[in-house]
Amino acid sequence: MPPVPDHATDVLSAPWVATARYGIDPAPGGLGLVQDLLNTISAGVPRQPDLLDDLTSATAWAHDATSRWSTATGRPAPEVTLDDAGLQALRSFRDELREGIDARLRGMPEVGPLVPEEPDRAPTGPRTAGATLRIDRNGSVRLDPAGDGADLLISLVLAALFEAQLADVRRRLKTCRNPRCGVAFYDRSNNNSGAWHSVRVCGNPANLRAHRARTRQVD
Repeated sequence: MPPVPDHATDVLSAPWVATARYGIDPAPGGLGLVQDLLNTISAGVPRQPDLLDDLTSATAWAHDATSRWSTATGRPAPEVTLDDAGLQALRSFRDELREGIDARLRGMPEVGPLVPEEPDRAPTGPRTAGATLRIDRNGSVRLDPAGDGADLLISLVLAALFEAQLADVRRRLKTCRNPRCGVAFYDRSNNNSGAWHSVRVCGNPANLRAHRARTRQVD
């Protein structure tokens, strides 16, 4: 598995398009792709558009994201072509991925790498993807995503999550605790205690509301 680039290396290279809209730093290495997919949602003030809302904007995002993934990982950029069915699958996958991260932050059990257990719930999108193991000239084993279209993009995301899990940094990818926000951020605090994508934008107002509520209870 290639080393995860440090923060300085990420900042010097081109920004992840979706994440950059919210004024936050990207996650290191290939994990930046996972964060960027999560941040294609409509969020922020003023509200940013959902980059997976239509095929044109989704295709543009996928091209930029795979190019950025290539820069971050040092691997060739794959060619991803989306169609209407692939776009729907990608949206469903994004929802399941977000749901899994939110469940982990709430301390709920997970099924597999992504989603909390809900026995009565039918699958809403892809939860598996193809990949191959390959040994390089240095003797290191790499996990290479496989497939085409949305399946290839989903494979890239799952491979990045797997590598982040091995490096024990997956737990640092979080979604903002503000229910009106939901922006995905990479927690760089020493004790992994971050809760807000931005303390100024979401943390301080929430803390102020909580303080006022406690004051009213005392009165």
